[in-house]
Amino acid sequence: MSASTTPANIIQQDEKNPRGIPKALFIVRLSAYASPAHRHFTFLQNDVEEYVGGPDAAVERVLAAFQDVLAKYRYMDSNLTQRRRGLEEKIPEIKKTLSMVEFLRDRREGKKASTEGDVDDADDDLEDDLEGEKGGDERIRTTFELADTLYAEAELEETDTVFLWLGANVMLSYKIPAAIELLKSKLEAANTSLSNTIEDLEFIREQMTVMEVNTARVYNWDVKRRRERKEKERVAEAVET
Repeated sequence: MSASTTPANIIQQDEKNPRGIPKALFIVRLSAYASPAHRHFTFLQNDVEEYVGGPDAAVERVLAAFQDVLAKYRYMDSNLTQRRRGLEEKIPEIKKTLSMVEFLRDRREGKKASTEGDVDDADDDLEDDLEGEKGGDERIRTTFELADTLYAEAELEETDTVFLWLGANVMLSYKIPAAIELLKSKLEAANTSLSNTIEDLEFIREQMTVMEVNTARVYNWDVKRRRERKEKERVAEAVET
């Protein structure tokens, strides 16, 4: 086995999650009765002593490699946490904008009276039509946000065009149907991204736990090995004297 393929250099497995984040290797002691074929098959899940390279192997390089992988997982965790926070703020804004554009569409189209129905519904339909006509002649008085905690009043005229912020100080005008389609697609993409981000965060934190357990196992194994060596040296000195 070459130095580049020793267990201590194989910290992350080839297995990855759907977004390509590698799965951490978990060092597991094999049972004493495992067959040679089974032992070969589970090469990536071995005893600490075999993993580090033998009873006299130094563990500093292995522990340093573990810390390097942990740092990478923590970096990904930090980035994904920020992305999750941004998406959780962005999704309500998209929903609010979509609701407003749909309101403008419905107000522009008005409430259409059904041409078919029971006679008992005729009065209600007529009332809805009158309210729709009245609403169509009235301007909408509302408030809009200028900055955090700062709002201004405005009157909205009937329109078939809306302006949407696309980010990076870019605003474009859209016809209302196109704006609704765009907002729905962005909302769907944001929800999917949030779901994937949460899944990735759970996966990464699981891998971080695995690496922390691996670090503890290797460190404890080294402590035990040092104690055993000191005990052997003490016994040897006692025998010589």
